[in-house]
Amino acid sequence: MFAQYPQKEAFLNYLRFEKRYSQHTIISYQNDLEQFLSFIIAEFDGPGVAEINAAIVRSWLAHLKQEEDLTAKSINRKISTLKSFYKFLMREGIVATTPMSIINAPKISKRLPVYVEEKDIQTLFDYVEFSDDWKGRTEKLVLQLFYNTGMRVSELVNLKTSQVDYAYNHIKVLGKGNKERIIPVNKELITNLQDYIKHKPGGDSISQVFVNEKGKPLYARQVYNMVKKNLSLVTTVNKKSPHILRHSFATHLTSNGADLNAVKELLGHSSLAATQVYTHNNIERLKEVFKKAHPKA
Repeated sequence: MFAQYPQKEAFLNYLRFEKRYSQHTIISYQNDLEQFLSFIIAEFDGPGVAEINAAIVRSWLAHLKQEEDLTAKSINRKISTLKSFYKFLMREGIVATTPMSIINAPKISKRLPVYVEEKDIQTLFDYVEFSDDWKGRTEKLVLQLFYNTGMRVSELVNLKTSQVDYAYNHIKVLGKGNKERIIPVNKELITNLQDYIKHKPGGDSISQVFVNEKGKPLYARQVYNMVKKNLSLVTTVNKKSPHILRHSFATHLTSNGADLNAVKELLGHSSLAATQVYTHNNIERLKEVFKKAHPKA
């Protein structure tokens, strides 16, 4: 069906062998590209890649929105695929210009992060009873670490004992892209971590901080289940995941006056834009307070 577009396979091979993308990612690119080529074959009688202009691309995007009812996020992904495809074609000298230079991506409405209220977090740590066995100790410390540091699940399960600094009360976290950041924590949490590590099954033979009763490192699904079970006791938010505690950490910091750049560094965000969403939560809360309390609201 795509015999007139040999550039498609060349592009996919470029992603496979030069960019070394995962098979899952390559399949996504392939599906997007084949969907576009199928459309232009059916609607425009299969123009060559050099003949495809911005108007043709826009007609496809309009079709995706109106006929297939795709979200802005999905459409943006397909735009990204075409941009990569034409960047490859220009690099290979197959085309001189790209129609994608004047294609604007639709704006994606930002969803405000869900978080747990401070009073519910306090209930979790002050009133929920954790068992005295190793499982109970692990669950409580996992929850404390998530809320006190904003760590991601992958960062927590891969946390090594060597990354905990007892002298300076901080934890070195290896985040996305192997970027290291330092997160300060309170003395109580450091003491709890020190005691946990000292008594963990398996001792120094296991480098990870968190292990189960058999001394085996925890994996993400176990951690997710721990968090879900315990958050269900104190909050009615729909999602009860480790990432909700990360959102709670950031939201509570910003609502209590923390500098946004500092929160960005603590979370390991690459740009401030990703962190600014937490200020919107505070604005929404202020709106609610105003609406309920102000006589003229």
